[in-house]
Amino acid sequence: MKTTKPNSSSKNNSFDREQYLYLTTRGRKSGLPREIEIWFTYRDGCFYLIAEYPTSNWLQNLQAYPDAQVRVGEDKFAARARMVSPATEPELHRAVAELSREKYGWGEGTVVELEPAAATNKNSRLLPF
Repeated sequence: MKTTKPNSSSKNNSFDREQYLYLTTRGRKSGLPREIEIWFTYRDGCFYLIAEYPTSNWLQNLQAYPDAQVRVGEDKFAARARMVSPATEPELHRAVAELSREKYGWGEGTVVELEPAAATNKNSRLLPF
């Protein structure tokens, strides 16, 4: 498996063909790595996830520890998460929900943006959970 920086182009990229993203978070209580398989969309160099419920463990883990590891296809990289607020970023929230509806037929919930660590940053290697 290769460690890479995702291509920032959202057109005709290999991420569009992938159905699942594998997200590894740090457990907010245990501190241990927790991996899930989840639907995602890709837009303008970032990955977007939608939590159906605000009580989802992976969402709560990211709120406590926003640094995560991401695997999509053969690519694996570090990323930083942030919540996309429909109140302060309505256009982005709406666009991500629509991308998800187009890809999966569903797009309701809490939107999370995963920004890949910069390839030029020496600290962008995988996180040592």
